[in-house]
Amino acid sequence: MTTEYTGAGDPARSLALLWRTREKSGRKGRPDLGVDRIVGAAIELADADGLAALTMRRVAERLGVGTMSLYTYVPGKAELLDLMLDTVIGEGARPVGVEGGWRARLELIAREKWALYQRHPWLLYVATSRPPLGPNVTAAYEYELSAVDGVGLTDLEMDSVVALIGGYVHGAARGAVEAAQVEQRTGISDEQWWYARAPYLGTVMDAGRYPLSARVGAAAGEAYGAASDPAHAFEFGLQRVLDGIAHLIDQRGAPES
Repeated sequence: MTTEYTGAGDPARSLALLWRTREKSGRKGRPDLGVDRIVGAAIELADADGLAALTMRRVAERLGVGTMSLYTYVPGKAELLDLMLDTVIGEGARPVGVEGGWRARLELIAREKWALYQRHPWLLYVATSRPPLGPNVTAAYEYELSAVDGVGLTDLEMDSVVALIGGYVHGAARGAVEAAQVEQRTGISDEQWWYARAPYLGTVMDAGRYPLSARVGAAAGEAYGAASDPAHAFEFGLQRVLDGIAHLIDQRGAPES
């Protein structure tokens, strides 16, 4: 799947749209349209058919209007993508006063991100090294930083911890989504796929030559019913990432908070 990039639109127009300082341009727009409705239709389209289906024409068709009507409100696909990402980022729950200190707060953030990717798999194919600097993206960054504020980390370390959690969840979620999509698109479950190959693998796989692969692979297959379990991998990896952050905080000698 082709990767899309945020931050590619006109800076002034993108920021005006993200922060809703200007709803539309000087041309008179349709009374039944608006930025929010267009963005909502675009998100629904991407959720259903993926980013490859996202065009201004397809969004207009979903809304039952002419394509040119959209340009009264959104200059083009680049700005629309920024709006979509900022909008879905705003879905995340941000409770305060979470019991368990920084670790519980980061774990909650990670699980919210995991759930967001399950709802909107197209997010996994949007590169955000130049993020849309909208209100929801900014609020999410503020919230995530607050999870490790006051635990003894420097500002750069706080930023790196937030980036580490985000990067880990992104990678784990992409593997999980791809695993789900392959079954959906092929019509063959992991169990069926392995069952079809097992007789042939048994004739070529020499357990004496690959003893670890044979032993560990058999244990994993028995436990998961497949070569892997994305949910188990996410849980296992998340705890190891948090263990590493705990070690860094322990080095600083700061109390749990």
